[in-house]
Amino acid sequence: MTDPFSPGELYHVYSRTNGEELLFRTEKNYLYFLQKFQTFCSPHFLTLAYCLLPNHFHFLIRVKENTNPEAALNSFSNFLNGYAKAYNKLYDRHGGLFQRKFKRKQIDKETYLSQVVIYIHQNPQKHGIVDNFKKWKFSSYQAIISQKPTQIDRDFVIEWFGDIEQFRKIHDLENSSNLTEELSLEEMD
Repeated sequence: MTDPFSPGELYHVYSRTNGEELLFRTEKNYLYFLQKFQTFCSPHFLTLAYCLLPNHFHFLIRVKENTNPEAALNSFSNFLNGYAKAYNKLYDRHGGLFQRKFKRKQIDKETYLSQVVIYIHQNPQKHGIVDNFKKWKFSSYQAIISQKPTQIDRDFVIEWFGDIEQFRKIHDLENSSNLTEELSLEEMD
């Protein structure tokens, strides 16, 4: 059995589809995925960053202090299973959508937290989906730098980087490519 999520801890959670299968075929798929995430996971997790790409996703989450570890684990599994069932029904497909159970890496070093946030946000550019990651619609980057209401724990993230200007500055590719190089060798995309 998989270890449950520990209250108060931070995790980079990610998964990808089987083969060349798409996880999102339309904008509605992306939005539905985020809605399912909120429904199932927001009672147990605070979201610090995310990025959804055509065949995989990344979330940086913090487990709420008062959450039951087993319930948190089940909520994430139920979220992915619920999305996969709806996706299969919508596109008349059968079988597993995801390559394997979702993976997660506990964030246990302060420097690693900064690296993961940057890595998640720069992912669409890294994979050649867009020329500028800041313009990718299905990422938390714009939610963090805007003043619009969001489900992202914006205050925590901005405070972590010092302020909004530092957050922007460190995300610039010239300044952060070395930070994420080591991370991308460890992580699955």
